[in-house]
Amino acid sequence: MTDLRPRPTEFPLTMPNQAFKAQEGRRKAETPSYRWRKLFVFFSSMLLTLWATREMYEVLAASEMTLLEWVLLVVFVINISWICFAFINATIGFVGALSSEFRGGGEEPDICIHNVRTVIAFPIYNESVEHVFATVSATARMLKESPGIYECFILSDTTDPEIALAEEAAYTELLRTAGHEVAVRYRRRTINHHRKSGNVRDFVMRWGGRYDYMIVFDADSYMERDTIVRLVKEMERAPHTALIQTIPQLVGGTTLFARCQQFASALYGPILGGGMAWWAQNEGNFWGHNAIIRVSALAEAAGLPDIPGKAPFGGTILSHDFVEAAFLRRAGWNVEIRPEIGGSYEQGPPTIIELVKRDRRWCQGNMQHMAVLLKTAGLSWTNRFHLITGIFSYLASPLWLIFITLGMMLSLQNSFMRPNYFSDGASLFPTWPVIDSERALTLFLATMGLLFAPKIYALIYGLVSSRWRKTVGVTRTFMGTLTETFISVLIAPILMATQTGAVINVFRGKDTGWSPQERSQGGYGFLTTLRHNAPATLLGLVLTVSAIAISPIYAAWLAPATIGMLLSAPLSYWTAKESVGRAAHLKGLLVTPVEINTPESVQLSKAESATFATLPKTDTVSLLRDRRKQKKRKQLIDPYWPLQRYEVHTPLAIARAKAARVLSLEDYMKAITRAELMAVLNSSQDMESISFRFSVAGRVVGDSTSFERFLATRRTPARPPQPSGARRGRS
Repeated sequence: MTDLRPRPTEFPLTMPNQAFKAQEGRRKAETPSYRWRKLFVFFSSMLLTLWATREMYEVLAASEMTLLEWVLLVVFVINISWICFAFINATIGFVGALSSEFRGGGEEPDICIHNVRTVIAFPIYNESVEHVFATVSATARMLKESPGIYECFILSDTTDPEIALAEEAAYTELLRTAGHEVAVRYRRRTINHHRKSGNVRDFVMRWGGRYDYMIVFDADSYMERDTIVRLVKEMERAPHTALIQTIPQLVGGTTLFARCQQFASALYGPILGGGMAWWAQNEGNFWGHNAIIRVSALAEAAGLPDIPGKAPFGGTILSHDFVEAAFLRRAGWNVEIRPEIGGSYEQGPPTIIELVKRDRRWCQGNMQHMAVLLKTAGLSWTNRFHLITGIFSYLASPLWLIFITLGMMLSLQNSFMRPNYFSDGASLFPTWPVIDSERALTLFLATMGLLFAPKIYALIYGLVSSRWRKTVGVTRTFMGTLTETFISVLIAPILMATQTGAVINVFRGKDTGWSPQERSQGGYGFLTTLRHNAPATLLGLVLTVSAIAISPIYAAWLAPATIGMLLSAPLSYWTAKESVGRAAHLKGLLVTPVEINTPESVQLSKAESATFATLPKTDTVSLLRDRRKQKKRKQLIDPYWPLQRYEVHTPLAIARAKAARVLSLEDYMKAITRAELMAVLNSSQDMESISFRFSVAGRVVGDSTSFERFLATRRTPARPPQPSGARRGRS
């Protein structure tokens, strides 16, 4: 019998803030983790970096090194070290992917999980209602009669009143049409403390004791039934493991940009993820979704404190997933990346503009990790390296731009400054400013080889893989790789410019806020696209004009970086069009195996979406007038307001005050803000009070005086009583 309650009986877990200065805990179990693998990656990357540094030094030191050349060399070393590490990681992943192809995938453990409780959590924030609820419904249907006990829990942080009411209508419809035995829950937070990490934390502290494991979905995640069951079995087999991260592949892209990303994730993902899993072992990372978590471990070790100071460097930790993984490992739990577990999917940003918007938030979160590294004691070096890679993934862009600028300044210096051919001392021959062009060409080709090696590995893997050969075919795999490489080369300079701007804004103290991701495939108008890409276009123009002023040959050498920036607006507009994506599909370009054999989870979600897309919208004014509608939705409203005694929720207090001042509901709707209306929707008592205020009875009795007396009997509820006892709350 399906439990139809929106929120089950609470079974709270304590989830205290972890201290930054805490020491590393004792390991939960002695499991194999080979230090030589990490040393191999470190020393291999260092040797490659040293070789490239020596070559660059020889290129510059053909004559006496100037200060500008020394600075150029330092920036080059930082940049090339990142490229060398990526090359070593990809090489390891390539070998591992080929070995898995010939050896076959790992077998699912034969473990009984019939009494194991797992919750599939859907943290959402102003998301597309039909998409999210279709995925929830499809996931619940798939898990029917699966071994184990499963529940789906929608953890809404929505702040838009229209979307909130649409969620309530969709949840009511889901319960009405549900033909499955998996309970589906719904909770919308009244106050959105600490964003996504706070959303999950609220769930753990109120209901965490009901569940053994939690599988975290993003709003655009999908996961196959067998994948979910296997993850539960893997956790049961490894009681010392707190988290297993899958490597999700992108699906559902229809624009050219989305299809390009989708192809890259399908072909390169197993290689790059496999390399990381090989050397990280039990000290893996967490990417915030498409992972299974031991709930008790999360509560015990991963309560995140605020970073002292104000945003963007202080406050709530935005990129919480990396830090949670590091804290779990610090407490002695294992964190694993498992690339061999397939059936895990997500959607990517449909346009370059949406990718840039997401990057701004991620950039701020990763820059916060600088403070985490400085303040946190007891972290393993592997987890510190995970944090460093996140930081450098954004610092790399301004560093490459600095490298280009320094090279341009050096060329200008040699072109326009009068050289000092004779030193102050006696000299028979002049000192000519020369550069070793032959060695420079060798270094350039080697750097290009390191950069493009992962793509070459991926192509070889695609040609060897039986799955790719049987579905996509050799020709389409080859042409898809060429197309993806060409498009990514054009887009890379745009991302360099936008990420540089994001880094600058963070260091300027600009907070990116918390905006939901646009996941629709509609794209933007050309003027909007032009406005978004104006900074990248201007930067490309400045670099091109400067390079031409130095030398046409230098401008040609710099063209791969400047062309993409100059064409950023038409590229963004063109790659965001669904028609271009469909044309590429018809020509057999950027095709992936999951596009040919669509996963069941994706198929079911698409089939369910029509049900939720046609639901009638709830009108806020009619809701405030209709007491019957208010009564029907009352059970959907979470009565818990996380307020201390005597603390006031400002939007709700203002909404109450305005209700006492205006004379009609129409005037009230004009007077309140979206945040105030949202507070009213989250309080059934206040909605009842306001309904009374603007009813005929309320006006007859005496308007605001009567209303104030009525309101005095209503109070925003504090935290509801918590259940006591052992497993009783899990019923």
